[in-house]
Amino acid sequence: SSRESAPPKRVFLFISFLCFKISTKKEENFWFVKKMGNLFCCVQVDQSTVAIKETFGKFEDVLEPGCHFLPWCLGSQVAGYLSLRLQQLDVRCETKTKDNVFVNVVASIQYRALANKANDAFYKLSNTRSQIQAYVFDVIRASVPKLLLDDVFEQKNEIAKAVEEELEKAMSAYGFEIVQTLIVDIEPDEHVKRAMNEINAAARMRLAANEKAEAEKILQIKRAEGEAEAKYLSGLGIARQRQAIVDGLRDSVLGFAVNVPGTTAKDVMDMVLVTQYFDTMKEIGAHSKSSAVFIPHGPGAVRDVATQIRDGLLQGSSANLS
Repeated sequence: SSRESAPPKRVFLFISFLCFKISTKKEENFWFVKKMGNLFCCVQVDQSTVAIKETFGKFEDVLEPGCHFLPWCLGSQVAGYLSLRLQQLDVRCETKTKDNVFVNVVASIQYRALANKANDAFYKLSNTRSQIQAYVFDVIRASVPKLLLDDVFEQKNEIAKAVEEELEKAMSAYGFEIVQTLIVDIEPDEHVKRAMNEINAAARMRLAANEKAEAEKILQIKRAEGEAEAKYLSGLGIARQRQAIVDGLRDSVLGFAVNVPGTTAKDVMDMVLVTQYFDTMKEIGAHSKSSAVFIPHGPGAVRDVATQIRDGLLQGSSANLS
């Protein structure tokens, strides 16, 4: 009975070992399942991947994702696997612009293999990334030397489009699709970048100086206009004040001549001038912070002041009449 129970125990141990191997890491699972599949003439193809099937070294079919029967005893084998996922290749190319500035142009190429042309993608190219890189170098080094440095920054979309069109024409024959081409960076030499920054800073400082000068000009014009308007209004005020004084003096002289018989207009004017003279002296002495004003004062000083004022009035009247 012990001999009859030996085979089931061996099968149980084999199944336990198989479950243990499957429960380990993914990479080890893939290797183990692959070896076991080859042993049982089965092969597993993962999602977003195709397998290239050969029979005695000749291409036969493209295996889709899933499990496939592959009789290795009849010469069938998997030559390799091809990923259908989107891939990205960053290419850094050094070139020179039209104004003799060396720049590093970084292009990002997004591509993928076509499922219906998987055999071309697998067999026609040995190194896909190197082939794409060579085409990118060729297009960038043919386009950038025609442009100035500033134009390279402005026309990077046109450069990316030229690279994409060239790659699309070249790589479609090999079973690859160019999804997107981007110029992600343009790096001039460090000294050139510093010089560009200094030029930009100087231009902005010049613009700021012009704006500041224009603002000061407008401020001075407005200030002058304000001063002119203030002087004009002040002159109107002074003229009205003097007119009011003259009218008041005239009324005073006429009233005094009527009320005091025997007085002339000259006597009344002299008395008014003397009153104004003493009022002025009073105002000067009333303010402690007033500047010192030396006025000749004596018995004849009033007569001199009156004569000067009278002469000025007569000269003004004659000028108005003429």
